[in-house]
Amino acid sequence: MNFNPWLLAIFVVVIFTMLLIDLGLVNKKSHQISNKEALRWTLIWISLSMGFSALIWFQMGFAKFAEYQSAYWIEEALSVDNMFVFILVFKFFKLEGKLQHRVLFWGIIGALVFRGIFIFSGIGLIKLTYLPAFELFGYQFSLDQGAHAQPGFFFRPNLILTIFGAFLVYAGIKSLTDSEEDDKKDFNKSLGARLLRKVFPVTKNYHDDHFFIKRGSKRIATKLFLVLMVIETTDLIFAIDSIPAIFAIAPNDPLILYTSNIFAVLGLRSMYFLLANSIHLFSKLKYGLAFILSFIGLKMLIAPFYHVEASISLLIVLGALLLAVLASLIWKEETTQVQ
Repeated sequence: MNFNPWLLAIFVVVIFTMLLIDLGLVNKKSHQISNKEALRWTLIWISLSMGFSALIWFQMGFAKFAEYQSAYWIEEALSVDNMFVFILVFKFFKLEGKLQHRVLFWGIIGALVFRGIFIFSGIGLIKLTYLPAFELFGYQFSLDQGAHAQPGFFFRPNLILTIFGAFLVYAGIKSLTDSEEDDKKDFNKSLGARLLRKVFPVTKNYHDDHFFIKRGSKRIATKLFLVLMVIETTDLIFAIDSIPAIFAIAPNDPLILYTSNIFAVLGLRSMYFLLANSIHLFSKLKYGLAFILSFIGLKMLIAPFYHVEASISLLIVLGALLLAVLASLIWKEETTQVQ
């Protein structure tokens, strides 16, 4: 496992500085995000991510740079699909634009914590679930992931990665029908809403940008906090797809996985406000995402026998995204536009 304390320090400083600027200076008060502002912040986050990847190339080499880029664009691609569900959640609860910004900010703060737990726990499980070295049909299954392949030798299979791979192939196929189910979903009955109501009473209306109010001695959650809980739990459910997918890229490198994942997630809020007005440009994206999930799952399943280089994975992922966007632009679906 590679660990570079300087890269980690730079990452922490950049993230905390940007969050302090966002929370304390630029967006101290809830307000409607314009397309111009959303585009500016989206480009800022992408630029920061690309700059950090350049540091990885300089400090750790091209192979790690390719792993970072692959993990980043996989997370970014899958997160675009998540944004469409967030649009449906906000529409269902009739949440106006200036309050959407507040919910997305704190939702992403929660994602920083839970994604970290998922990634570091996953790496620990992967380390514990490699099968012992064995021989089959004259071939030795004895190399660790990341070792150079040798004639007559294969990587040791990993139980967790094999399960993840099979799940991602299934999720890729199933995702082709998920959007139709989401359109009809009652988010008042979602996991986050049900959990919150078991702990706090919830108001029927919004109270400015407050998550809690007091009525006498009682602390009551507002409808805004209910929406936040729905967004947070929805993101956790989506992480079940995206986190296993990036494990296919660098299963033993938490620095690559966590930094790429967090940079991708932090750009989502700004990207949301662009997507909310441009859904019709991504009507065929689900086919590209289904292919990416299935490809990553297949890569995990064949990993003991054949190692797909991160640079090849990156080209395939970017190619699938580009084709999906081009197909959306050529064959537009007017019914997908937000009115």
